[in-house]
Amino acid sequence: MANGMHFGVDQGTGAAADSADFIREYLLLGLRFDRVEEGYVDSFTGDPALRRAVENEPAPDPADLARQADRLLGDIPQDLDRDRADYLAAHLRALNCAGRKFAGEEVGFVDEVQAYFDVRIGKGDPERYREAHAKLDDALGGSGPLADRIQAHRTGDEIPPARLEECIHAFSSALRDRVRAEYPLPDTETITYEVVTDKPWSGFNYYLGDYRSTVAVNADLKQQMANLPRLVAHESYPGHHTEHCRKEAGLVDRQGQLEQTIFLVNTPQCLMAEGLADLALYAAIGPGWGAWASEIYADLGLRFDGERAEAVSEAMAGLADVRQDAALMLHDEHRDVDDVVAFLKRWLLVNDERARQMLRFLSSPLWRAYTSTYIEGYRLLRAWLDARPADVTLTSRFGRLLDEPLIPSTLRA
Repeated sequence: MANGMHFGVDQGTGAAADSADFIREYLLLGLRFDRVEEGYVDSFTGDPALRRAVENEPAPDPADLARQADRLLGDIPQDLDRDRADYLAAHLRALNCAGRKFAGEEVGFVDEVQAYFDVRIGKGDPERYREAHAKLDDALGGSGPLADRIQAHRTGDEIPPARLEECIHAFSSALRDRVRAEYPLPDTETITYEVVTDKPWSGFNYYLGDYRSTVAVNADLKQQMANLPRLVAHESYPGHHTEHCRKEAGLVDRQGQLEQTIFLVNTPQCLMAEGLADLALYAAIGPGWGAWASEIYADLGLRFDGERAEAVSEAMAGLADVRQDAALMLHDEHRDVDDVVAFLKRWLLVNDERARQMLRFLSSPLWRAYTSTYIEGYRLLRAWLDARPADVTLTSRFGRLLDEPLIPSTLRA
């Protein structure tokens, strides 16, 4: 449908019509990627007629999609404000790269990540990993191999499966009250929680539009008490669900930025969203979250050493780059799989089975670059939050991430 059509501000049909046509073309292009790889569209809350139109088209040719993205990149209407124009340009560059990859073109891994997520990645520092192990040693105490002690700590921290659902609801309720006071949400917003099994992830937000989400939590992964507050903050309040609601209410409903009705995998919006969600507990509760969580668990009759959990969590944060290093070893350096497994086991202190499970995610054609959204997203957004002017609160700075169409290069600038 898009082939040969040209939308630009020079057609004499009026700027508003041109930009509306352009955004429609962008949405159709994004939806076509879901025909190439199901799951590429994480959520679409726009006009259902657009999805039906794409479903009724012949199967798209990925090389043609790459060309469509490139053409649109050269046709961005000049009446769009700079943030919107920059946002669309970054996403069209990501789609151009994805189309070329799906068409079989060889793209270097570092270049692939840069095209998708607007960041340039490199290897982490093993010295930093050694320091993290030393911090972890202090936080855990005791004696014997560090890997054995962290495993024992993780096992002791597991939430009894029968109690998982009520723990999720307790944290969701506590975070919702706090977040809604800082970042007002529509009265109708709601989340349905589901405990699921047989999934490769720990938790997942399915945004359904109209301020509704389904959040699935994977019971197979033995959810830990220390991780659950972060998981609920990440998926719900003030993470993915809150961001979707605020952008739907503000950018879409009030400002008519319909490009925000589509959420595409392997684009800069994913890096921004995962960085924001990984900082959700920091923004909502901040230091001392361990003591806060202890009180909620105590109300449920569960014992939780919040202070220790916080110390262990801080030490583990020093190992964040290890997974990205593993992706670089695999796809950039073309290292042997067993070498990469050994690297993950050594630094992340996991067993062989867990390391190989991580490798499955890192090896997936669709998800192989996605690990960088967490590592680089957290790094970039945390630095931006911490570099705020003295008269700007963390709450208002984080609110910009929830409300504005920002991309990594905007934050770096």
